[in-house]
Amino acid sequence: MPRTHQAAWDRLADQVVLEVPRPMGATSTVVDPAYCLDPRDVFGRLAPLVVEVGSGSGDALVAGAAQRPGWDFIALEVWKPGIGHALAKMEAQTGAGAQPNVRIVEVDAVVALQTMFAPGSVHEVWTFFPDPWPKAKHHKRRIVTPDFVDAVVRLLAPDGVWRLATDWDHYAESMREVVGAEPRLELASTDRAPLRPVTRFERRGTEAGRQITDLAYRLR
Repeated sequence: MPRTHQAAWDRLADQVVLEVPRPMGATSTVVDPAYCLDPRDVFGRLAPLVVEVGSGSGDALVAGAAQRPGWDFIALEVWKPGIGHALAKMEAQTGAGAQPNVRIVEVDAVVALQTMFAPGSVHEVWTFFPDPWPKAKHHKRRIVTPDFVDAVVRLLAPDGVWRLATDWDHYAESMREVVGAEPRLELASTDRAPLRPVTRFERRGTEAGRQITDLAYRLR
């Protein structure tokens, strides 16, 4: 982790990075399947909850939380250096310390979504620029699968929204096919997500000539 990101971690992690129970002998990215997060306990209030799957370096997380102080945001990120980068961005955003409506969990989201949140408890799920695994032999590693779709649907509150973005056409087609096959979801928009900033991933994609696809699916 770069020195500035480690320094931000040292200052903010106790306030922002949630310690969750882990199974005995498991890695640091696995959460105990018996654990269910209670947003009221975490934030001290009940507000619309956004869960970001793979927050990376925190661009969307930090910007979204700043624009919606009345909402709460929980990011699931498996890459610890990315969390450090997000904390550094948070300090730059606030000019001082932590954003009170943000928490981050170092966890494998594919597994955690199955058990970590109560059914119907999430207002929005974000999956922005997941790893595209562009080679055909690696497509099975992509996060957007029928099982993952089922996990997201389970979390969404009535009229909840799942927002996705990618800069790879083949992955966009796969997202449309896989998510579109879920009868409990309907395509609500292909406009840019309202709280999603222009990230370095998006700039790289457009500079390489790739088209950005945004998809928003609403629970029926």
